[in-house]
Amino acid sequence: MAGEASISSDILARYAADAAREVPGVRGLSESPIPGRRGVRIGGSNGEVRVELHLAVDWGTSIPELGRDVQQRVRDYLQRMADIEPAVVDVVVDEVGPRP
Repeated sequence: MAGEASISSDILARYAADAAREVPGVRGLSESPIPGRRGVRIGGSNGEVRVELHLAVDWGTSIPELGRDVQQRVRDYLQRMADIEPAVVDVVVDEVGPRP
């Protein structure tokens, strides 16, 4: 019997958020106006998955380096946990933590 499985956008968003939080320098996800999607949007079409993360980061963190690390971590995590290779992982820094 052949079948097809799918994973909801909510689960993919949760996986992406978990992966992003594991990167040093990420304080958390920024608030989102979209209910239930705190700081993460999952979209796409034609079988492609697009991830957009809105982050709060620590003061003094290299934002370009952090962005690359988050992109790689999210790609690896989604590949391992959901067998999905996102076409795009966009990282938006909305907040920089308080100066120490």
